[in-house]
Amino acid sequence: MKPTLVIVGRPNVGKSTLFNRLTKSRDAIVADFPGLTRDRHYGHGKIGDKPFLVVDTGGFEPVAKEGIVHEMAKQTLQAIDEADVILFLVDGREGLTAQDRAIADQLRKTGIPVFLVVNKTEGMMRHVVSAEFHELGLGEPLPISSAHGDNVRDLVEIALDGFPSEESDFSITEGPRIAIVGRPNAGKSTLVNALLGEERVIAFDQPGTTRDSIHIEFERRGKSYTLIDTAGLRKKGKIFEAVEKFSVVKTLQAVEDSNVVVLVLDAQAEISDQDAHIAGFVLEAGRSLVVAVNKWDNLDAYSRDAVKRDISRKLNFTGFASVHYISALNRTGLDALMKSVDEAYAAAMAKLSTPKLTRLLIAAVERQPPPKTGMFRPKLRYAHQGGMNPPLIIIHGTSLDHVPDSYRRYLEKTFREAFELKGSPLKVEFKQGKNPFLGKKSPPKTESEKRAAHRKRILGRKKYG
Repeated sequence: MKPTLVIVGRPNVGKSTLFNRLTKSRDAIVADFPGLTRDRHYGHGKIGDKPFLVVDTGGFEPVAKEGIVHEMAKQTLQAIDEADVILFLVDGREGLTAQDRAIADQLRKTGIPVFLVVNKTEGMMRHVVSAEFHELGLGEPLPISSAHGDNVRDLVEIALDGFPSEESDFSITEGPRIAIVGRPNAGKSTLVNALLGEERVIAFDQPGTTRDSIHIEFERRGKSYTLIDTAGLRKKGKIFEAVEKFSVVKTLQAVEDSNVVVLVLDAQAEISDQDAHIAGFVLEAGRSLVVAVNKWDNLDAYSRDAVKRDISRKLNFTGFASVHYISALNRTGLDALMKSVDEAYAAAMAKLSTPKLTRLLIAAVERQPPPKTGMFRPKLRYAHQGGMNPPLIIIHGTSLDHVPDSYRRYLEKTFREAFELKGSPLKVEFKQGKNPFLGKKSPPKTESEKRAAHRKRILGRKKYG
């Protein structure tokens, strides 16, 4: 079993930068802004032949008793409970603070090995910078620069000393990647916690609580999944903080990296144009979609009918997606939701038979031929699958340049219904066949043209022969 390294420290000491360095990724948002990370963020790392798990945590303030800072502290304490080794990060440029002392007192009580790491020491006399941190009583301070990578490898080798080497592969669990997206305060983090059965991410009655995209591997009824909790997406004009702009980028990247997207709608708020914009982006990305209408339990019959009318009117272009009415807080409707997620994933990764595709194409053309373009009618000859996630069908033929979008949609609907692709969009591309006579002269037709061509060939032989 891989050892778990948990990075702990007060806000803005460079924890996420060290996390990215250890995982050789950019999974954690990094900016010169305190309190950016709020949830636990897990990643995989390896030094030599020793793999390990590394956990990034939010700024730790043990004395906080309420509010978002208290919720961040709870997340950090849960990460500490899972730790084999704690990397206590302090800021060498700011020096020792009262908050560092409070954190050291808290960590000393855990009984878990703690390594005191002095960050941001590049270009400084490191033995001088780390001298004042001896008074914390946590052993020899280890000066590093997480931004530049100075002494980071030495730090991990010291921290992992005594843990056995593992030769086995430690690749990420395979299975559907599910991105949970929606507007702020729709209940995305509550849904993630409900699916996991634990307080894994901060769920707080305040828009914008989640800032980073948190990847969480879990199993449900024998199946492996990766859940991605994302930041809420606002209208572009309402994004003021630079940090929130980073969060939006991470959310859009999470959609691109996923197999299935669960769009969470707030049933107690109006279904807005922004919800439709988010669904439109998912559709453009070609990802499977499941719609979860949250906070359904507190609505009366009239309000429920109004919400259903709004969804059918504003999200009518997502007719391929299943819609579920749930309560993440009370954990109702989750089994049916996950069943639709499985169906959508199966549809996204479906393998479509070329003979069946071609037969369906021929039958669809016989039932409704494509409209003429000028003097010619497009000829659709055969079809085959060109990709998955989403399924891509390539149709070959002639005069396909002007096939209208309406006919493309007709073919998409035909293929989706025939293969029962529930929850996944389907794309159809046309590939024009090359004209073998393009650029070549037409052969002579009349007798005089044939005699002239013959004389030309004879003269050519005499000239060069």
